[in-house]
Amino acid sequence: MSAASRAPLTLAGAVVTTLLLSACTSGGKSGGSGGTGFVMGEDGIATVKKAERDTAPELSGATVDGKQLDVSAYDGKVVVLNVWGSWCAPCRAEAPGFEKVSQDLKADGVQFVGINTRDTSTKNALAFEEEQGVTYPSLYDPTGKLMLRFEKGTLNPQAIPSTLVLDRDGKIAARSLAPLSEEKLRKMIAPVLAEK
Repeated sequence: MSAASRAPLTLAGAVVTTLLLSACTSGGKSGGSGGTGFVMGEDGIATVKKAERDTAPELSGATVDGKQLDVSAYDGKVVVLNVWGSWCAPCRAEAPGFEKVSQDLKADGVQFVGINTRDTSTKNALAFEEEQGVTYPSLYDPTGKLMLRFEKGTLNPQAIPSTLVLDRDGKIAARSLAPLSEEKLRKMIAPVLAEK
């Protein structure tokens, strides 16, 4: 293949890469009602009525610090899943608020779990957690395999960062595909935490 014929392919590859990476900073909003059972609020947070929620997939494996974690061990708690990467500036911006809310709501039965993705080694992920003061566990998912376990048409994580709130039954109650302020994060968790 000549250099001239490779140029369009290289350009196409660059465009696709740019679009994928822009999800980190754009806070793109995807979804809506359209028969999927979830509703997107003006704040970019999609929610599902309790009776219409899908069960989260099995999420387990090694954490960034080499331990084993199975999210199902937190059944009975509200679980906040945050998909992040050490290279993602919006992830860095939201991390201190996530840690603060995690500490504030721990006694109320809320468990935070990170899903670190696209980091080529745990070294960068561990440095991020130390720098940001993150104390809750994060599954290490460098190739995005855990993210792919979420069924299409559900409130699945589609961007970095993405945040999901699982109810006490392990069902997906809410999702944000944009970075969250501490205030928006609390607003996202509160209705699920209030459920009995």
